[in-house]
Formats: sequence, structure tokens, C-alpha cells
Amino acid sequence: MTKTTYREAVRAGLRDALLGDPLVFLMGEDVGRYGGAYACSRGLLEEFGPERIRDTPLSESAFVGAGIGAALGGMRPIVEVMTVNFSLLALDQIVNNAAAIRHMSGGQFSVPLVVRMATGGGRQVAAQHSHSLEGWYAHIPGIKVVTPATVTDAKGMLLAALKEPDPVFIFEHAYLYPTEGELDEAATVDLTRAAVRRPGRDVTVITFGGSLWKALEAADRLAGEGIEAEVIDLRSLRPLDGPTILASVAKTHKAVIVDEGWRTGSFAAEISAQIMEGGFYELDGPVARVCSAEVPIPYPKHLEDAALPNVAAIVQAVRQLTRPRG
Repeated sequence: MTKTTYREAVRAGLRDALLGDPLVFLMGEDVGRYGGAYACSRGLLEEFGPERIRDTPLSESAFVGAGIGAALGGMRPIVEVMTVNFSLLALDQIVNNAAAIRHMSGGQFSVPLVVRMATGGGRQVAAQHSHSLEGWYAHIPGIKVVTPATVTDAKGMLLAALKEPDPVFIFEHAYLYPTEGELDEAATVDLTRAAVRRPGRDVTVITFGGSLWKALEAADRLAGEGIEAEVIDLRSLRPLDGPTILASVAKTHKAVIVDEGWRTGSFAAEISAQIMEGGFYELDGPVARVCSAEVPIPYPKHLEDAALPNVAAIVQAVRQLTRPRG
């Protein structure tokens, strides 16, 4: 294994994909000469040329639509949307075309499209660029939604997505790009399975994306108090690995869900509902949720930190769930 940053792992995945298949190309705003808004494609234009590293106009509907058309035509496009909020400008293309074409054509056509986008808060880019909308996309049949949290998944999920016959949406938490980790080149990455990142016996903490590292830090603090938390990294939101979640809850009998989305209508609510449906009699208490405050994400750092899920809030939620009743 080699130590690298999340950003470099994404770039390595892009480069391997471009080298391995002449049908693969990358397109999006500033992915070429500028090297990508988060520097994930730096140097690729010089190596592969403008036919395969394509800068696009500032029109998400247009270039996501072009990616859908290219996929229908036999290419393997990787479309980069700068941040998740900009993907809202392409929702018609995503919901009514990319996700629906296989169904609407009676299985005659598939759309082997990969869409990557930065998501999440914590970088002081204010309300318009700090959304966590992965749960919205997980609502849509016809697409896969994955949230790589480790450097191994950042590279491996991209390469695995390019083998899929239908659209895969990859949500890369922007806070992770400069972080470092061990890249396991030999790891087999499954787009449908969650991972137990830390085993435990007392409570199950379920999360994904950038919140994984907060959950693991919270688990370390709780261990000092004698509380052993099992931390599950969902990795995939659609499909959701229900069996792994329910197996853990059956062992610990308590669950805390950490989701950077807003609490109302959150993906955490969906996970909670599935636990209630499939594991109600295993629970020793209500499912707890740690989500973002119900406000547009603030710009000032102290307010942003307070609005987002944080380690202290996770620790407190677990304490409340595990404290003796009487």
C-alpha cells in the first residue's frame, strides 16, 4: 500500500481509466487547462489531449446531456460537475433521461455514464456551495449513488463505476481532497456493499462520505469511556446495504446515524425507517440521528462548524443512547 491524498487517488483513477480504455473521456467545467476545480485532473490534458479531456461551457444541462448522448453512442464518459449544487441545473437530464432510458426503452438502451461531483460543507464556501444532496439522488431509481470516504474507494469506486452498464453518480466530499490515507491497489471495490470500519459491541454508528472520519474520531473518544462503537461506512446509498446495517444493529441493539444532510427528509430518515422495518425487535431504544441544522449552511466558520454534524454531537448522541435507564 502507498500513502497518498484523496485528490491524488481520484487523479490516479482517472488516469488509469483513460489509459485502459480509449472509449473513456473526461468532460466538465475547467477540467482541462485549469486542471479541475479541485485539481483532480491536473496534467491530464497535457497527457491525453483535448479530445479526451474536454472543457465545457458553463451549462450543466448541456454537458450532462452531452455525456448521456455519448454514453448512448458507445463511449464511456466521465462527467465532472464542479459542486453538487450545480447539478440541480441538470436534474431534467438526470431524472428524465439518464435514470429512465433503460426503462423507457424496454431494456434496449443503457447509459454507461459516470458523473462525479464535489459535495458537502466545512470549507467556508457559504450556502450555495455547501450542500449535501446525496440523499436526494439516492431517491431516484435507475442510478447508483456512491460516496467514497477513503483513498482506496476514491480510486476503486471510479474504476468500478466504469464497468457498470447504467449511470453511477459519485459524490466526493470536498473536505476530503487534501486528506491522506493508505491506497490499497489490490483491494476489490464493490459498489453495493457497506464496510465495517471499526468493530464494536455497544452501539452502531452509521455514516458515509466526509462524516466517516468524524464518526471514527467520536468512536475513539467513546472508547476512552468504555463505550465500544461499531462504525459502518455505507459507501453506497443506492443500492443500500441493508443486511450489513441490520446485522450490526442485531449485535449492538442501538443505532446512531450521522448524515450531513438536513434532518427533515434526510437519508438518515430512510436508514432509520429500514432499521425499524427490519430490526425493530432488536432495538433497545429509538434510533438517533445527527444531522445538519435546518438552515442554509453559514459562511462564518464558527457558525458553519455549529451547523454541521461534529464529533461532540456524535459523542453526545451515543452517550444519551447508551446511558443506563432508571
